[in-house]
Amino acid sequence: MFKLSQLISVAVLSATLALAQGRGPRGSGMPPDPATMIQMRVSRLATSLSLTDAQTAQATTIFTNAQSASQSILSSLQTARQSLSDAVKANNTATIDQVSVTIGTLEGQLAAINAKADAAFYAILTADQKTKYDSLPHGGGPGSGCRPGFRGGPPPQ
Repeated sequence: MFKLSQLISVAVLSATLALAQGRGPRGSGMPPDPATMIQMRVSRLATSLSLTDAQTAQATTIFTNAQSASQSILSSLQTARQSLSDAVKANNTATIDQVSVTIGTLEGQLAAINAKADAAFYAILTADQKTKYDSLPHGGGPGSGCRPGFRGGPPPQ
């Protein structure tokens, strides 16, 4: 009986600690900020591919620039998605068509930014590193969607 109560106490404590952890920094429940996500991505790539310090710095710059270029598009995308939601609620099919095209264009712009960042990163790799990169579980090769943690940057605030 004593062991059962100890086991229950440990289980309750573990569950409490797990729930208190949150997803983001300091248990905030928020995803990490863009700089932290970039740092985590570059760190994983540096470890997987044995990047040099210079390559790590270049990768950080490449992905930071892509994230910065995505910001205004992400803001526009958030606005467009709200407009689409409003159009659905109003059964406004003309606006649904119009806003859907806008969302497609914005998604295409994000895909281009991400693909260009992937291409720039791939270009700084050695032949051996490219082989390793191509064999990573993200599906292989540049532009294949290696976006750990985010797609085209963080979710809009």
